Amino acid sequence: MKSRTFSPYVPRPATLVSKSPLSDLVTLYEFVQDNGKNLAHKPGQFIMVSIYGVGEAPFSISSAPIKETNVFEIAVRKIGTVTKALSELPVGTKVGIRGPFGTSFPVHEFVGKDTLLVAGGLGYIPIRSLLHYQLRHRQEFGHISVLIGTRTPKDRIFIDQIEALAKGGDVEVLETVDVPDADWKGNVGVITTLLPKAGVEPHNTHVAMIGPPVMYKFVLRQCREMGISSDRIWVSLERRMKCGLGKCGHCQINNLNACLDGPVFRYTDIESLEEAI
Repeated sequence: MKSRTFSPYVPRPATLVSKSPLSDLVTLYEFVQDNGKNLAHKPGQFIMVSIYGVGEAPFSISSAPIKETNVFEIAVRKIGTVTKALSELPVGTKVGIRGPFGTSFPVHEFVGKDTLLVAGGLGYIPIRSLLHYQLRHRQEFGHISVLIGTRTPKDRIFIDQIEALAKGGDVEVLETVDVPDADWKGNVGVITTLLPKAGVEPHNTHVAMIGPPVMYKFVLRQCREMGISSDRIWVSLERRMKCGLGKCGHCQINNLNACLDGPVFRYTDIESLEEAI
């Protein structure tokens, strides 16, 4: 009997091995593939997760690529049918996964350079994969600045990890919130207020940014004013992906599909596309 050929259309079984709340609505999930194999993803890619009897949805991979483990992580906000069902799954439940799909951040181009990571809203979830990759290969990269913006202090995620990074001194971490509470002692304002404080050398810097659509044009404008070349700016455009294979057209951006040609784009490749940003 011939062995079955791998198909990107067919979900592979995976098991939920742990879940941890990150905020009121966001939960971190750890999975392992039942075939025992490493997910073999790259920073910036995503997977499709199927909840049996409910549906399928795309999620960014939040963990770094690590060859020595078959565990991978996604962090998900409970906002719809699939994410609500996911939040109710007990540890040990089987799900289906497809992927990883899409383009990734070109870490080989970042080697020897400074890196400016800009994460707005839930953008830190996929940025975390790139950051943790760089931390595992720290000697290969220059100065790393991480800018994180959320609406309120209650919307912050991975708080303990981020605070540990900030105290460690190996990475520059700058945070801001739009609307502070009585206990917030940090920066107040939109994420662009952090850019002048970042300790990167503009002419030697690559930028990776992920966040809400409204954030991009303002961060892009300020990066260019700082002297960062557009061909060293990378953006992740996570549209309404449905198939992950460029077949359905749900995530189309002009003549491109975010799931296939993206989600990570060099800015110069999309700056002329009206539907991109």
